[in-house]
Amino acid sequence: MNIGIIGIGGLGTMGIKIAASLGHTVTAISRGTAKEAMSKEKGASTFIDSKDPESMKTGTNSLDLILNTVSAEHQLSIYLPLLKNQGTLVQLGLVTS
Repeated sequence: MNIGIIGIGGLGTMGIKIAASLGHTVTAISRGTAKEAMSKEKGASTFIDSKDPESMKTGTNSLDLILNTVSAEHQLSIYLPLLKNQGTLVQLGLVTS
């Protein structure tokens, strides 16, 4: 499977490690590129900067599953084009406000 992980913090980093160790192709998705090198060290094959429209275009229709670990308020609809037809988005982060 091609798995995207949104939010490269503690939970997201664990998601990268687990998915990669299970043999999946992992795409790390974060705002900015500050965590790109660390994501790849942990097992991500590719990185998408969600603030860069060109970077987002490279991932269009590429993911079978997205694990969203972000617990802050954000717009989910920007990530939906990354999913393949019949793809799944799993929300792990919870916004409490």
